[in-house]
Amino acid sequence: MNTPNKLTVLRMILVPVFVAILLWEGCPHRFLIAGLVFAAAALTDLFDGKIARKRNLVTDFGKFMDPIADKLLVCAAYVAFVQLGCCSAWVVILILAREFAVTSIRLVAASGGKVVAANLWGKAKTVSQMIAVGVVLLVQELLWLGWLPGWFPAAAVQSAAIWISVVLTVISGVIYLWDNKKFVDPSK
Repeated sequence: MNTPNKLTVLRMILVPVFVAILLWEGCPHRFLIAGLVFAAAALTDLFDGKIARKRNLVTDFGKFMDPIADKLLVCAAYVAFVQLGCCSAWVVILILAREFAVTSIRLVAASGGKVVAANLWGKAKTVSQMIAVGVVLLVQELLWLGWLPGWFPAAAVQSAAIWISVVLTVISGVIYLWDNKKFVDPSK
């Protein structure tokens, strides 16, 4: 297994660590620590792609598993946010619906020997989701520390970051489905 693929697997391994810390109520600074784990996992996403392209180590495993690892990381965060009361369940449902639809197309394409890589919209979606997770974790840590003034619209800031990610998620999903509609043929 090459280095980029190891980084992808590491990102997947960090998902339960991130969630465990985030949901551990007795952990002081859990939002900060979870944020650091999340940031480390997100950095593996940045580096695995750069290393793979620079060293010509792009593999079918990487093309397929890299977006899966991203989805696991982000969806785990959003599901945990529902439990923490930081976002609504319907947000997670929209995100999961998009991710299942895109992954299904990738699986259909793969069954025909094709690999469908992520497009620019998918990458923008992933970045916006990771930023939204970072914003929520930062706001929650600052609230826990008592460092935000009472007039600060913490819930609105979190909601805005999440809404931006949801809009990009839906747009990227529609574009992805449209661009790959050839793989969606109910007669086959």
